[in-house]
Amino acid sequence: MDVLKLAGQVQAGDRRALARAITLVESGRADHRAQATALIEALGTGRQALRIGLSGTPGVGKSSFIEAFGTMLTGQGLRVAVLAVDPSSARSGGSILGDKTRMERLSRDPMAFIRPSPSQAQMGGVARRTREAVALCEAFGFDVVLIETVGVGQSETLVAEMVDLFILLLAPAGGDELQGVKRGIMEMADIILVNKADGDLKPVATRTCADYAGALRLLRKRPQDPEGFPKAMCVSAAEETGLPEAWTEMQKLAAWRRAEGHFARCRSEQARHWFEEEVRQGLLARLTADPEVRARMAALGAEVAEGRAAPGSAAAEVLASLSDGR
Repeated sequence: MDVLKLAGQVQAGDRRALARAITLVESGRADHRAQATALIEALGTGRQALRIGLSGTPGVGKSSFIEAFGTMLTGQGLRVAVLAVDPSSARSGGSILGDKTRMERLSRDPMAFIRPSPSQAQMGGVARRTREAVALCEAFGFDVVLIETVGVGQSETLVAEMVDLFILLLAPAGGDELQGVKRGIMEMADIILVNKADGDLKPVATRTCADYAGALRLLRKRPQDPEGFPKAMCVSAAEETGLPEAWTEMQKLAAWRRAEGHFARCRSEQARHWFEEEVRQGLLARLTADPEVRARMAALGAEVAEGRAAPGSAAAEVLASLSDGR
């Protein structure tokens, strides 16, 4: 593959080239990884799109919200990329990848690009190579990149390490949501949007929003937040109400962070995080790539399973063999 040619096509706005490039960076083959690294380096630092992470409880209407919100943005002349991460089966490894069919109107919009990707058992609600896909979308020239995570929970916070704004989408009348949505993800959220604030659910949504606004005031103020943030708001993807107000608040927060230096500092910290993550993943890959290490792990694993060795001491022996070069 001619990596420089592909990089040029992506920068020229070739949508098929962008799709091929994302497929390349998502591949786990060693030769593809080398090409993907060369591609990212060839593209360099492109324009800075506003990266927005979206997470939410199952059934909250993430896809409906993204379609309505994305259509509103394209209507304002903005180019929008949607990277939707679908959960992979723990047994078969397969994914449904149905997000594009759920966003039929946005998928036909020439100003939008939707790319579903499998999580491939990656923890944190995002695929391992989502960050590289974001870089490709920025090189293409998108103004806004929306990243939809697998779901919501204590582990669905990795997306916060690759976005500028983290939006938590919740539904009204969802039971004891203040307990169900854990403190960890609430502390990461920049804006909480209570969706489905329409029809009979509108009064309930208003009360839910007030509950979250009160809960957010109890959290410790973060240095990257101006007065009034994080905040909770009501929106309706079905009626497309509250979306312009939510976008205004997102822009206001992003502009303040840029002016105060938090924006650039956050991106620098994220780059360091992903460097360290690549090192960790590379070390894990060595455990499975080396036949001798793999055999040693299998033998020690059998000893641990039979109770003849402690997990900690067995793990220490494997790590010692790596450091000794054996």
